[in-house]
Amino acid sequence: MSNLIAGATGDWEIVIGLEVHAQVTSEAKLFSGAATEFGAEPNTQVSLVDAAMPGMLPVINKECVKQAIRTGLALGAEINCYSVFDRKNYFYADLPQGYQISQFKQPIVGEGTITLDFKDGSTKEVGIERLHLEQDAGKSMHDQHPSMTYVDLNRSGVALMEIVSKPDMRSAEEAGAYLRKLRTILRYIGSCDGNMEQGSMRADVNVSVRRPGDEFGTRCEMKNINSIRFAQQAIEYEARRQIDIIEEGGTIDQETRLFDSAQGVTRTMRSKEEAHDYRYFPDPDLLPLEFEQTWVDELAGELPELPDAKKNRLMDELGLPSYDAGILVSEPEISVFFEEVAAGRDAKMAANWVITNLFSALNAQGKGITESPVSAAQLGQLLDLISDDTISGRIAKDVFEVMIETGDDPEKIVEEKGLKQITDTGAIEAMVDQIIADNPDQVAQYAGGENPKVIGWFVGQVMKASQGKANPGRVNQLLKQKLG
Repeated sequence: MSNLIAGATGDWEIVIGLEVHAQVTSEAKLFSGAATEFGAEPNTQVSLVDAAMPGMLPVINKECVKQAIRTGLALGAEINCYSVFDRKNYFYADLPQGYQISQFKQPIVGEGTITLDFKDGSTKEVGIERLHLEQDAGKSMHDQHPSMTYVDLNRSGVALMEIVSKPDMRSAEEAGAYLRKLRTILRYIGSCDGNMEQGSMRADVNVSVRRPGDEFGTRCEMKNINSIRFAQQAIEYEARRQIDIIEEGGTIDQETRLFDSAQGVTRTMRSKEEAHDYRYFPDPDLLPLEFEQTWVDELAGELPELPDAKKNRLMDELGLPSYDAGILVSEPEISVFFEEVAAGRDAKMAANWVITNLFSALNAQGKGITESPVSAAQLGQLLDLISDDTISGRIAKDVFEVMIETGDDPEKIVEEKGLKQITDTGAIEAMVDQIIADNPDQVAQYAGGENPKVIGWFVGQVMKASQGKANPGRVNQLLKQKLG
């Protein structure tokens, strides 16, 4: 599939790089013991370090270092046992120190790779440039007072992993796949919850355009996008904006832009800073961060099965197609649910029920897999009732609807509603005989070969007479014997 965009003067290619800020899963901040709970009252989770009181010294949180290493390992990246914290100097009202403690030339994690998965089964590798640890800033609130800005420092000092991709993506679709895959990996290992709506994962999107094969063009950066859908919309709008400017004879200014999600447009914020604008230098309050390779090896051995490995296992061992396996490993909770349903059962049938029936019902209720009124054990029981011919596949769908509404076990619903499948050949034969006797015209059509599909009509009549309880296989078998 071509990712080229047609312009008035020829084809263009988008070049995309993403800088993702992922909040580290930790109960304390990067350099202080202050809490990090989401939704607390403003300025109730601020230590003297976070507020930059004179004489306060930062102390590194080992848990944040551990989570950064685990994330680097999950990305197949190089782990640097020696890294340095720097001061990145800039002024914001919500940055009390007047600088941010970050990492510049010597980050904790180096180059790695993410494999993107697409609906058609194809994949693409996107390079990771680096992952470094840094503090978050506070939050300026401009809507609390008509003429003043309020500042909430609860997020000041919260540990972030900035994960920087290489400029390897060429479409909004690829960028969306990258963000989804990265979020999945972070959630699998538990280093970040990936909740973009709460701000614990957000993306800075860098976009430029060029003629296919040319050098990279001038890039613009859209800051702090908190939704995958918005990131894709921002890319599509910004690429078209840049193409139009160039084709009209203009040039692209390197700048930082905002994405207005209500209007679906990007707007200028400020000219784009370069590294020298921040006057980076090693933080004099912090020694270089050093740890042993043996610790890295221990953490590597403790990682859970990662999404790519799990997807390959579901395909190899259970025979699932790539697309189904990809959906089932997209969230750790989904994969756990599915594997419980599929244990000892037909995996393809289990996958179909989870992806088609369960997901449709949950989407209609606006619920996630962890809120499902039907447990994995209950869905497995329903599949068992189909497999042992207690109920038909059609009746199972009716039972499932009741399960979604009530949360009851399938056996209870089948018993109470009298839905057990009729497997008694004698009872089915009596119904078949009656339907044949009542419909001589259709019998003649079948016997004369005029309409061989009429047998489907007969099956429907028998199923109707049995209120859907007759075993369809046996109905077909008996009809063919008696009509043939």
